[in-house]
This record gives sequence, structure tokens and C-alpha cells, in this order.
Amino acid sequence: MKVAVTGATGFVGSRLVERLHGEGNRVLVLTRNAAFAQKVFPSSSFPNLEIIAYTPGVSGSWQDAIAGCDGVVNLAGEPIAEGRWTPERKQAILNSRQLGTQKIVEAIAKASPKTAVATTLETPATGCVPSVLVNASAIGYYGTSETATFDEISPNGKDFLAQVCQAWEAEAQLVKDAGVRLVILRFGIVLGNGGALEKMITPFKLFAGGPIGSGRQWFSWIHLDDMVNLILEALTKPEMAGVYNATAPNPVRMTELSQTMGKVMHRPSWLPVPAVALEVLLGDGAIVVLEGQQVLPKRTLESGFKYQYPNLPSALTQIIQ
Repeated sequence: MKVAVTGATGFVGSRLVERLHGEGNRVLVLTRNAAFAQKVFPSSSFPNLEIIAYTPGVSGSWQDAIAGCDGVVNLAGEPIAEGRWTPERKQAILNSRQLGTQKIVEAIAKASPKTAVATTLETPATGCVPSVLVNASAIGYYGTSETATFDEISPNGKDFLAQVCQAWEAEAQLVKDAGVRLVILRFGIVLGNGGALEKMITPFKLFAGGPIGSGRQWFSWIHLDDMVNLILEALTKPEMAGVYNATAPNPVRMTELSQTMGKVMHRPSWLPVPAVALEVLLGDGAIVVLEGQQVLPKRTLESGFKYQYPNLPSALTQIIQ
């Protein structure tokens, strides 16, 4: 199987590429920075990987390369949790997802007619064009709440991140007009070595950890390994289509998160961390952690997906210890 991946050098993307390549698949990495991608994926370790430079949201010769792939995983997007959301930054966050997805869909639509994607990662299909698009979105789609519970059929929110997710998903939906199976994964906060967790554990390392903000906000998370496994299932299970929440089945409130982190790290967890401290680390993107939402993966569970880390203690123990 040959898979094109955007956002391949990111936190989730790099682990996905490692898994795909390690299981004998060919991988096409579409990246804004080819030199950096070559350092992340050296040819000596990734002989079945091709790197092509592209500019998200801009048509180009890179689109032709997608025609030789069985599937596409679109993870690209400007980081949410870096710096203040100036008008220019908000536009960049939106454009990178909306216009970036638009051009991916355009490339897939040009690569017709469609053929069935290989149903196992170990069995490459030859002479194929993409028959599946796995497109990232985020649980920010639902807005934030301390009291509501959201699943895949819940209505959208009204804040900035909800609007971004709606526009992002709307562009992805157009790929169905080309007869392509679409899976949209609404990412929760992905936990692993790096990412948001790396910044959140800093106070605990300094023996100054505790609930962040009010402590009552919900924290809907997923372990990095489960995130990658879910993407792989979305690629290879023909019955998967539509929206799935990429979150663990047991979200927690922030107070429980801090208590669990304290136990796993053998550090105190009683000292409240003011919201401003997280804002310094994550910028305006701290809203994802400071307000939060309780998101349940109803359709994901119904699909038969099996979580390696359904509960927070086991997830954090695997990551931190």
C-alpha cells in the first residue's frame, strides 16, 4: 500500500509514518520543508519513503504525485498552541486547514477513476489512485462546556476553533463527490512524549504541579499509539466512513488529570497552576485545556476499535515511566 501523508513531521504524523514504513508500506511525505523532513526520515532508515515539497493551499506539480497513492492522510495545519491569536495568526490557522484540504481534495479528484484500496497494510495495491481520505479535525468542533457531553452527532459550537473545524471538514466532505471514502477524525489532546503533555508536566518536574485553571474543566485525551492505530484502521477498513471522535472513552476533569500525573511522577499535585502560567506556554491555544469539553467516542467504539490505553493512569504510566 502507498500512502500520502501531510503533516508528516509533526507529533502524530512522524509516528504514523514510522508505523506505515515499518509495516512494509510505501510512504509519500508532502512537506513544506523538505530539508527538515529528510533529517526526520533519513533515506538510510526509510528506503521506501519519498519526500516532495509543497505549499499547503497552493496548486502545484505535487498534486500529480497523489495519483500514485492508495490513500491520503491529511494532518497538516498551523499549530494552534503557539503564540497569541492575532488576526493574522487566526487567518493562518484557518487557511492552512481549509485551503490546504481544498487542494488535497482537488488532487484526489483529478486522480480518477477510483479503485479499491488494499484492505490490509501488508498488501500493497498497484496502479491505484486514492480511494480513501483520512482527514484530521478536532474536538474543538463542539465548543467548550463544563456540563455538556458530546459525541459524533452533537451540534457544532460557535467559537473560533469550532468555526475552523467546520470549514476544515466542509472542504474534506467534497472528496465524496469524486467517489472517495472519507473518514474525519476529530482529535482530542494527544498524549505522548512531546506535544501538549511535555509542556503541562513542567510544573510537576519542579514540584509545583496541581490543577490547571479551575480544575473543573474536562480533558478529552487519547494516547499517541491509539491515535495512530485509529488512523491505520480508518485507512484499511472499508466500512469506516464519516466522523469519528479520536478520544479515549474515559475523559477526566483537570483535577483528576493533575492527581494522576502527580501519582505517576511521584510529585505533589495540590498546588493550583494559574491559567496565566499555561497561557505563557501555549499562548491563546491554552483555551483547549483551560475550558475543555467532555467528548465520548461513540462511533469509534461502535466501529470495533480496541483501545490499548482506555484509562488515563495506564496511558500516563506508559508515557512518563
